[in-house]
Amino acid sequence: MSAGFKAHYFNKLAEVESGNFWFCGRNRIILWALRKYIPELKSFLEIGCGTGFVISGISKQFPEAKLFGSEYLEEGLVHARQRLPTAEFSQMDARYIPYESELDAIGAFDVLEHIEDDEAVLEQIYKALKPGGFVFITVPQHRWLWSTTDEYACHVRRYVANDLHRKARKAGFEIVRSTSFVSTLLPAMFLSRFFQQDKKDISIDEVTELRINPILNKIFEGFLYVELVLIRAGITLPIGGSRLLVARKPIMLKTGL
Repeated sequence: MSAGFKAHYFNKLAEVESGNFWFCGRNRIILWALRKYIPELKSFLEIGCGTGFVISGISKQFPEAKLFGSEYLEEGLVHARQRLPTAEFSQMDARYIPYESELDAIGAFDVLEHIEDDEAVLEQIYKALKPGGFVFITVPQHRWLWSTTDEYACHVRRYVANDLHRKARKAGFEIVRSTSFVSTLLPAMFLSRFFQQDKKDISIDEVTELRINPILNKIFEGFLYVELVLIRAGITLPIGGSRLLVARKPIMLKTGL
């Protein structure tokens, strides 16, 4: 795992997630993908569940599903357990997932970029899924967007789509859907990152980008909703600050002699 991830970051995230356009927009995309690709969801594990914001939304859409949440740092689980006491939460290193062919779906939402050995995590996810099971992944995208924000968030990398696809296929997955999002806001995101390049103040507030004017927040949320409409219509957005990947563990057919 990324050695420098800041435990106190969870407290700050818990303050802003539910009202922030990016977290709310990402949740809508995740929930749409789950409904589309695995509408009869029975069991789901979220790796790196943080404060439980995503998994609590999933519980409302799939109230009968058995939900599991894991986090490398115990500090995040304090918030997650408060948000969703009906789920099972555990402290876990994603390089060692204690399931084998047991789960319908696994989610890793803005998690892989924190982990040096992301390929080992993908292999563990593959092992934990049932044949025919799905993995849902979101990651930050485009290396040219790298800035001090990534450094303070303890990111190891920003992804290139082809590299993410290659790693997923190497683990054994079939790519079902891959698209960018946060595409309409990419110019604003680029300018924000550009002007941060020379800032090295280690006292920077890690969630500065998430605290924005309420009117702008509503406008940005509207942009992300338009992107969801396009994605639902089957349009693949080529560039964007983030990427959604949906991949499937093949169903192994038994063959006899």
